Amino acid sequence: MSRLLPGTRALRTFEAAARHLNFTRAADELGLTPAAVSHQIKEIEEQLELVLFTRTSRTIRLTEAGNVLHEASIDALDLLNRAVSRARKMTRGTSLLKVTLDVQFATKWLMRRVDDFRRHKPSVELRFDITYDIRDFERDDVDAGIRFGAGKYPGLCAHRLFDNIIIPVCSPALLASGPPLKEPRDLFHHTLAHIEWSQQGVTWPNWQMWMHAAGVDDFDDSRILVFRSSTDAAQAALEGNAVALADFAMVANDLSQGRLIRPFELGIKVAPEFAYFLVYPQEAKDDARIVAFREWLLDEVAKEADVA
Repeated sequence: MSRLLPGTRALRTFEAAARHLNFTRAADELGLTPAAVSHQIKEIEEQLELVLFTRTSRTIRLTEAGNVLHEASIDALDLLNRAVSRARKMTRGTSLLKVTLDVQFATKWLMRRVDDFRRHKPSVELRFDITYDIRDFERDDVDAGIRFGAGKYPGLCAHRLFDNIIIPVCSPALLASGPPLKEPRDLFHHTLAHIEWSQQGVTWPNWQMWMHAAGVDDFDDSRILVFRSSTDAAQAALEGNAVALADFAMVANDLSQGRLIRPFELGIKVAPEFAYFLVYPQEAKDDARIVAFREWLLDEVAKEADVA
């Protein structure tokens, strides 16, 4: 009977084609050509002796049989992915801890502290999965993660790390060579940068909000550079191209090393429910590797809070 079933690769191709209802988009996702996708679908249909798609000159649609197989393929691939994840975790030993986190937190906060963790916890081999994607602890080969959000993660333990305070920063060179920054209105003579981000009705602080908090109500935001990530906005400040609004925790090292300066003390807090959180499955709360990482990380956060 097993000979009548398509292999995993063919099943993934079918699932992508059924989800997109477009062979070209499925091919882009899978790294194949549309012709290869079409060929694999034809082989599956011949193998199963079923018509899975109806085709016209411009569109494709799932047949009734195709719908049944699509639902089953989603469940089968998901089950297989979860099993592979568990198997990998079982076979890679008890010392390796894989943590998933975004690029900004990794490069601006965690990486410069990793050597300290390794000195204090030499029995734990720490590795990172650096991505903006949200990993699934059951499907992906990761043990813990650092996420920015509201802290509501069903089935996960979540530890708040620190508040996000958004402050203006610039390079010393910009301040030395450009118009002076003695009061908030002096910012009108500089290029300003911030990010655009909103979620669940919460907007990340921008220059309009900062100016309002500073008592400036006639601010013109037409000269603002808008970036997708805080890392890019901070980089614009580091390169002397702009005065940027940045997350204090993410630029604290640049400030302490003199690569950036803080022309004004005024900062704006992100909505209090939003923050970076250390997260991991509830059933793993007593895992010695996670306990070690959690205790070290929360201690580092507390040290930074004392300094700030």
